[in-house]
Amino acid sequence: NEEKRAYGQLVNGVKQLAEEKFQALIEKVAAANQKQKTADIDLTLPPSNSPLGAIHPLTATRQRIIEIFERIGFNLSEGPEIEDDWHNFSALNFPENHPAREMQDTFFIEKNPDIALRTHTSSVQVRVMENQKPPIRTLSPGRVYRNEAISARAHCIFHQVEGLYVDENVGFADLKNTLYHFAKEMFGKETKIRFRPSFFPFTEPSAEVDIFFNGRWIEWGGCGMVNEKVLVACGVDTKKYSGFAFGMGLERTLMVKYGITDMHDIVEGDVRFTQSFGVGKK
Repeated sequence: NEEKRAYGQLVNGVKQLAEEKFQALIEKVAAANQKQKTADIDLTLPPSNSPLGAIHPLTATRQRIIEIFERIGFNLSEGPEIEDDWHNFSALNFPENHPAREMQDTFFIEKNPDIALRTHTSSVQVRVMENQKPPIRTLSPGRVYRNEAISARAHCIFHQVEGLYVDENVGFADLKNTLYHFAKEMFGKETKIRFRPSFFPFTEPSAEVDIFFNGRWIEWGGCGMVNEKVLVACGVDTKKYSGFAFGMGLERTLMVKYGITDMHDIVEGDVRFTQSFGVGKK
């Protein structure tokens, strides 16, 4: 008990000495940092030129397609990827027994056969016609799903770009000229495309569009005049208005644009593939 006072003074002295040394070190470090900021940085040096990332080629291709169509008056429309039967099938004139409704082509939501992952972005066009009066000139890019075998040129998850134009006196010649213009803007003036008669429930007449790529003709997309039944289902006056629609695969367009022969390179997420296109390259 007699030594407590002296012992406490010693402990307080050590504590005070430690605090003084700690504060002195803080001030020394702060002074060194300030000196480095003011003296060691050469503001005349050029900035680092290391790239921070790369735009995925699918995104760049999508942006390029939108730019081309925006210049000729098309706006952008988007919709849900999980759709009901009306917007994905019925409004587009798909019969009840159409093969596309069956499980081998469509991913239905479990326990609800009327809800599925959309098989095309045509469902967005239905929503536009239901909520907007003509004239309508819209582009609908987006991801779609089909229960198909995966190969070098196909996948069960892919992207589409679909266009719709509804107005007075719209004809098939307007459709062909629109797609000719787009192809030459997208791929170059020497690009060759052709139209082949085909059938789609939502267009009449209908055509397949082929593009000459890698020494042969390959299927690029589909198109046609909007079927009157579709216009009626969406509340459009068919006595006054007509329209055309077209659709193309974004991956297929990218493959033709850059000469890619295997779709796996696009969808498998290899960063080396993305970086090979460069930052912001279109």
